[in-house]
Amino acid sequence: MKWKYSIVRLLCVSVCVSVSVCEWVSPPPPAVLYGEVKSPLYPQPYPAGVYEERDLTVPTGYRIQLTFTHLDIEPSEDCYYDSLMVIHDEKMLWKFCGQANSADGNHPGNQPIMAPGNSLRLIFQADETNPGLHKHLGFSVFYQAVDVDECAVGTEPGKTPPCSQICLNSLGSYFCSCNHGYDLRGDQRTCTPSCPGGEFKELQGTLSSPGYPEPSPHGLHCLYNISVEPGFFITLNFTQDFHIEHIKNPQPSCLFHWLQVTIPGQEPRKLCGNESPRLLHTNSHWVLLEYHTDWAGLSRGWRLHYTTQRVKCEIPKGIVNGRVTPSLPEYLYKDYIHVRCDKGYMLMKGGKEIEAFGSMCQSDGNWHKSLPECHIVDCGNPEAVLNGNFKFVSDTKNNKYRSVVQYTCNEPYYSFDKNHAMVQFTCEADRKWKQTSNDVIPVCVPVCGRLEKSNEGRQKVLGGEVAGAGAFPWQVLLLVPGRGGAAVIAPKWIMTAAHNLASASKDAIKLYVGHNDVEQLIKSPPLEVASIHIHPQYDNRPEKSNFDHDIALIKLMRPITFGASVMPLCLPPANAQYPTNKLGTVSGFGITEESMIANKLRYVKLPLVDQGQCRISIDEKRPTGGDISIFTDNMFCAGFPEGSKDTCQGDSGGAYVLKDDDRYWAAGIVSWGINCGEEGVYGVYTRVTQFLDWITKTMEEKTN
Repeated sequence: MKWKYSIVRLLCVSVCVSVSVCEWVSPPPPAVLYGEVKSPLYPQPYPAGVYEERDLTVPTGYRIQLTFTHLDIEPSEDCYYDSLMVIHDEKMLWKFCGQANSADGNHPGNQPIMAPGNSLRLIFQADETNPGLHKHLGFSVFYQAVDVDECAVGTEPGKTPPCSQICLNSLGSYFCSCNHGYDLRGDQRTCTPSCPGGEFKELQGTLSSPGYPEPSPHGLHCLYNISVEPGFFITLNFTQDFHIEHIKNPQPSCLFHWLQVTIPGQEPRKLCGNESPRLLHTNSHWVLLEYHTDWAGLSRGWRLHYTTQRVKCEIPKGIVNGRVTPSLPEYLYKDYIHVRCDKGYMLMKGGKEIEAFGSMCQSDGNWHKSLPECHIVDCGNPEAVLNGNFKFVSDTKNNKYRSVVQYTCNEPYYSFDKNHAMVQFTCEADRKWKQTSNDVIPVCVPVCGRLEKSNEGRQKVLGGEVAGAGAFPWQVLLLVPGRGGAAVIAPKWIMTAAHNLASASKDAIKLYVGHNDVEQLIKSPPLEVASIHIHPQYDNRPEKSNFDHDIALIKLMRPITFGASVMPLCLPPANAQYPTNKLGTVSGFGITEESMIANKLRYVKLPLVDQGQCRISIDEKRPTGGDISIFTDNMFCAGFPEGSKDTCQGDSGGAYVLKDDDRYWAAGIVSWGINCGEEGVYGVYTRVTQFLDWITKTMEEKTN
């Protein structure tokens, strides 16, 4: 900041003859921390007849320090003519003039000058004895605020300390504090004895008597409430330096000074004397300390460090067929445990299954849930298999985990396919009965073409014999009306000749199975028919005599359960052969050689006839035989050249069977012929192998 000429001052209080004397009347500038003051025209020589005043102020708590960067004022004795005066509280501290290193005047030098306070007044004056500009340059001074260490000032001899106990210097000020066990009074300087006391909720901490390790003040009654979270136990650990006044009478007696320890559920305990209690295990999450001193005596006090330990819970007992995790040597408050059952066992609680189990160690040392049990998995009853059964083959004869059942079919009437000779299922941990590969139970399929009993009997039926009970279990008595035959080929499927059904509705068809005696058969309800399926290429026009494609299928409403009296006949194998002269068997309830309708099932064995010979025998009869059907590759002949043994009316639709490897299969269907048992003429049969694709397709499409 530059000095102003006296001639431009705002207000002049008085005018003198030789010198203008004026004062600033504007408000004092705000306190700053530093600045610079220069003589008028500096660094040019200052003019004559100058009188300048400048007030410097820094914030309270600081002192002003002056540092001259240059001072060149006309020297004189006692700086009488020209000078720079430094004034504090109306008292002149310094008066400067002259040049550096000059013999005259009073030069401040290069060292900083410290004022005693936070304000100064600078007065620069120059007389008019040398009109015009002086040859002297004047001065330049830098001022700054310097913090006062009030605490250090208080330690000087004769100075009163600003604080009664602890003084802490701060920038521009100071503040007082007190030793442990004392409080700062309202004057913010004086300390008075006090108890810190209060509530302590941290899990560990350090407490001591007021003023420790200095002797405790008199007249104390301090309360220390250590209260931590439930679930923790507090342990007090006193240091070795323990001293509370006691009276020997003859035992130490805590009459005037004491530290009382109060623990819930216990009698309060007073401590005093010279011997440290060391460790005190409270077994509580709360403890109250009361420290008392009267107005006499001496106690050097005490110090302790308190810690906490979590409450312990009982180690869980072992779980049968399960385990507790984690497995720890001890379990503490807020520890969690889980129970896992062994494979094949499930968690049970209160008689109900639970998905998972967890329990926490509580603050009272108990688990918040009692342990569950592990019960073995139950897969439930094994799935029943149609026309079969199961039995347990494991040591456990129940439906529990690792139990094994073996499925069997109702032999000899049903069996699994060749890929399932033995079917075993195991109860697995996921509560399902499973095989090694999958959990699908194979189907018991009917055994076809097997006979349990041999064909015996001597009664002739067009050269045949009476069939014994169960001899031809696939035989069906067909009433349309009129009598015919058919064969069971599947649980819901019957095969017969198309001409039997050509003019019949499904409601008019009656089918009987399970017996070889007609009277016994018709006593039982007939099988219910769901639908009939005549080969689409069969020509049933009355004016035509054509038995080509003479095959039909009947679907039943409900499947047949097979047994000794009813079993299906096998369809031809893929490589079926019809070798000439091979004997086949045909059965039926048709006309006997006595021209009587048979009431008992009869059968006859007939050899296969060469196709060419069969065709010739038919062609030879055609000129004299009237309307005779053509012979096609869908047909074959069977019989003896001499006749006598043959099928006849009432046998149509029955099966001509061949036997391979103890299994009978449907080689043909009784279709037509020229008379019955006539010499040189053979019975004609539908060749079933020609229609396997149609049979399979029809049965698959009509499954449901």
